[in-house]
Amino acid sequence: MAASLVFRLHDRGPQVVREVLLERGWEEYDQEEREAEDWNLYWRGSAFRNSEYHNLLPWQRLNHHPKTVGITRKDCLARNLRRMRATFGSALYDFSPTAFILPNDYTRFLSEYSSLRVTRGPSAYWICKPVDLSRGRGIFIFEDIKDLVYDCPVIVQRYISKPLLISGYKCDLRIYACVKSFHPLTVYIHQEGLVRFATEKYNLSSLRNLYAHLTNTSINKLGPFYKAAKERVGQGCKWTMSKFRHFLQSQDINKLLLWQRINNIVTLTLLAIAPSVPSCPNCVELFGFDILVDAALKPWLLEVNYSPALTLDCQADITVKRGLVGDLIDLMNYTLVDSLRERAYRRHGFKRLCFRANRPLHVPTPSLRGSEVTNHDDTDSEAEAEHPGVADASSTRDSTHRALGFRRPKSPNIHSGTHGPVRVERTKVLNGRHVPPLRVGDFIRTFPFNAATLRASRQDLDVKMVLRELHQLTAHFLGREVGGAFYPLQLLWEVYNYSNNSVCRFSSKSLFVSSVQHVEK
Repeated sequence: MAASLVFRLHDRGPQVVREVLLERGWEEYDQEEREAEDWNLYWRGSAFRNSEYHNLLPWQRLNHHPKTVGITRKDCLARNLRRMRATFGSALYDFSPTAFILPNDYTRFLSEYSSLRVTRGPSAYWICKPVDLSRGRGIFIFEDIKDLVYDCPVIVQRYISKPLLISGYKCDLRIYACVKSFHPLTVYIHQEGLVRFATEKYNLSSLRNLYAHLTNTSINKLGPFYKAAKERVGQGCKWTMSKFRHFLQSQDINKLLLWQRINNIVTLTLLAIAPSVPSCPNCVELFGFDILVDAALKPWLLEVNYSPALTLDCQADITVKRGLVGDLIDLMNYTLVDSLRERAYRRHGFKRLCFRANRPLHVPTPSLRGSEVTNHDDTDSEAEAEHPGVADASSTRDSTHRALGFRRPKSPNIHSGTHGPVRVERTKVLNGRHVPPLRVGDFIRTFPFNAATLRASRQDLDVKMVLRELHQLTAHFLGREVGGAFYPLQLLWEVYNYSNNSVCRFSSKSLFVSSVQHVEK
């Protein structure tokens, strides 16, 4: 009899992960009753030790990739984005406010501060953040350098003083991005997220009022107006992303361009560390990207959260995070039982390490029948290549685009409020290579997004090709809408295949690729 799937939580949390997995029939790991390696998924909020990556077995998954601190610690993020901006230009990497890492960059900061005081007067604002703290701790905003006082490493950034306001309240977006793999780079963005509000009206004359300037829930839920019914915002300090989209639509805002720019921010940020992250196919990572939209509707990256909070503080949390965790589990592509783990224990000693520190590695799953394969990575599994249900997609342009996943026949609009069964698309095969599914639940694949970026993500990541494709895609969608309604961006764009001058066209009603037609550029 095959073994049930087993999950292991560090320090007994987060509770929503436990609840979702138990509802799906998983069992929780008990160290007194099970062997040390008798588990499928190990979830923890902090980083794993190197030994835990090196000793991974084929049926085991971890919820963190190794060495992603390059974007999740504020000073490392600033340093990496500065490097990418110097290498590839500020035209693409213009989405992060000017930043200085103190005390090392104090001279550079002083020069910039003095220059702005001459050109703009005292109206330049700055925000200071400890580099290794979260939840808004230690943050303050200042205008005069005499107010800059710190006793630990900090990052000082230009404060975005003209944010998008909703009825006078400042807000930012929590975007959930899942990196299924860094080798090849495979990124999904969840279509539901959170909008976090300050709980007092925005006012530059009161820089010390954190309830007016910060959107962190841990701060605002302690504020005097948290439970009050605020104009348009309502009680509390959160909306779902769906509600925010309805707001954008009511303001006649170009939603497609905004979401495309947010997708670009996620991809461009991940490109800063992707080549240096060790390959570990049995890992998955959920990042929380905090995005501030300014009054000109330009999105800015504030920070990237390692282990974004999964606590359930309000109804918006429950709506978003339970679905998020469920879709993340679906994205891991588990079967209902683990025959592989069971057989390995019966044989006493089957061990195949799944981690390589310095280069991408293809780790084949042992040869099993398709229904018995567990934990296989959609982009790395050999088993799917021989699956009889997957057709060869390399013969025609039409099948090429189908293989890339740009079709979703008979699937519901995920923002309509009526959901059918969770859709988990199979891995496709293109010229012997595996193409990850376009959609899993509300996770939409945003990278790779066409044939060129699929090729660029293989072996050594071709960053220059990816940047070129992102630039062309964004330029193509400037100002475009579809019938005045929002649909998930990945399902909307007419994806150019620049190598053969063809384009996938879609039907805005059925949202699937209906034909491949040659067009003149």
